[in-house]
Amino acid sequence: MSRKRRVFDIDLPEENTPPAASAPPNEEPPRRGPMASAIAENAQAVKARKSAADAIREENDSLAHEYVALRDAGHVVQSIPLDAVHTSLLVRDRIPGDDMELDELVTSIRELGLSNPIRVMPRPDGSGYELIQGHRRLTAYRRLTEEDGQGGWAEIPALIMPGEPDISGLYRRMVDENVIRKDLSFAEMAYAAQNYAAEPGTDAQDLAGAVAALFQSAPYSKRSYIRNFAYLLDQLSGALRFPTEIPRALGVALAREIKARPEIVGQIREALADWDNRSIQQELDILRAHTGQNDPEVDAPAPSGTRAKGQGGRTKTTFHISSSAGQVKCTAGPGRLEIKVARDFSTIERARLERAIASLIDGLG
Repeated sequence: MSRKRRVFDIDLPEENTPPAASAPPNEEPPRRGPMASAIAENAQAVKARKSAADAIREENDSLAHEYVALRDAGHVVQSIPLDAVHTSLLVRDRIPGDDMELDELVTSIRELGLSNPIRVMPRPDGSGYELIQGHRRLTAYRRLTEEDGQGGWAEIPALIMPGEPDISGLYRRMVDENVIRKDLSFAEMAYAAQNYAAEPGTDAQDLAGAVAALFQSAPYSKRSYIRNFAYLLDQLSGALRFPTEIPRALGVALAREIKARPEIVGQIREALADWDNRSIQQELDILRAHTGQNDPEVDAPAPSGTRAKGQGGRTKTTFHISSSAGQVKCTAGPGRLEIKVARDFSTIERARLERAIASLIDGLG
């Protein structure tokens, strides 16, 4: 059976027929379909997200480089293991002995945390860190681990200093921190100078050079006091239990007296020998007796015309007494009475504290 072929009629334009007119210029282009629109919008969104991601990545890289630079320069606080901190590189400026204010620091750290991190330096052999600044803070943390256990106190906030150890610079940094905070006694400053002079890694040839190097910004009079205390500590080495409690005037007077009468060194040692239970006040009384001072120790009198009314020529008196709360250090001066004892007075009701203070002032007449 044969198929019929279909015939299509095609109308061809005549040769003289003009071409179809083009669309007017203001006519809207054909609308894209939904799929094409979705593809275009997604492409734009992908491009915007990539641009945002690139900007964020660039900012993060910049912040990371800045963080690393600050950390390497020792300006970023890091938590380091407490048992990785060593104290063998520098001889501390604190004279070994009881620290009456350490209990206050322990309480403050336990309740409020450590506000000022310690400063350390990596040990050359990689076995932890050497302490540069913050011996009392480190001691307080170690006390907390003994009292509260490792929980919460196994690590201590620290700034890790870069570079190779510079013994002279590290000693100056250690001393400067405490001097700026006015936290060192003259005996402790003298003790630091003695250790600096004895350290082979420093440039000091003698005690005078050590004092000049460590206390460059101090006036000449203060450096003179420090040298006198260093001489005093050297003469009475091992005999004093409370050298940090010796007031400036007594220390200078005693050093002067020893230079004039060297024999009193043996007398002081004999008076203090085998007297382990003596108090701070009793030790100071022995020292005063060898300088001819019978009255309670006072600092140097204020210049003429600056004394407060009723002052009697004395600007400050310091003494210690015993109480149920332990040893109490009292400092009295013009318009000022300071009492230091291992007790948190902020826990006492304000009205009760006010009554106690008013009663104290009224009782003084």
